[in-house]
Amino acid sequence: MARTLTPAPATQRGEQRVALRGLAWQQYQQIYHALPQSRAAHLTYAEGTLEIVMPLEDHEYASELIGLFIRILAVEMGLRLKSLRSTTLNRPDLDRGAEPDNAYYIHNQPQVAGRTIDLAQDPPPDLVVEIDITSTDIDKNRLYAALGVPELWRYDGQTWRIYQLQGDSYQAVPHSPTFPWIAKADLYRFLETAQQDEVAAEIAFRTWVRQRLAAMSSPES
Repeated sequence: MARTLTPAPATQRGEQRVALRGLAWQQYQQIYHALPQSRAAHLTYAEGTLEIVMPLEDHEYASELIGLFIRILAVEMGLRLKSLRSTTLNRPDLDRGAEPDNAYYIHNQPQVAGRTIDLAQDPPPDLVVEIDITSTDIDKNRLYAALGVPELWRYDGQTWRIYQLQGDSYQAVPHSPTFPWIAKADLYRFLETAQQDEVAAEIAFRTWVRQRLAAMSSPES
């Protein structure tokens, strides 16, 4: 008698998503406040659409390692840094709210150092990172452009895209305005090395950054 095999369910990658449409700002706020503050899910709201995302392993790996990539660069370059992680960035006047994977004050860090951010009076983060390995229902570029974020990084598990705010919309650029001497291949190599050993990848990348900065600052460069 022939046997049949039931196909195994496809492995979930990146995120689990639920989108709710036709919600007013007040309804979004009711859902936001009803959820525990310690939740793992990220909420993004834009003009009536609420997306609730539960990050999975691939998503969290990319978020953690890209955050480490940025921190190494900031430390070795002697930059100031205020990290927000997934702090809620609500702008009721714009009918938008977001909880990015990573967000940073770098150029504007002195303006917000040592206190809680209030977007009603403070500038938006200088750099926001969004990981979307699966398809999102929110136009993230339009959302963060409306919030006035100068630089947006987006990563889909394979490709790193860099956007710079020009006027009221983003333009794709080949290099980060904050770290213009870093190539996309540098991040890809770091992420690939970290798959085998994150500590070794951090040590190797930090050493490379120091060597690169030293070469750039030498009189012969």
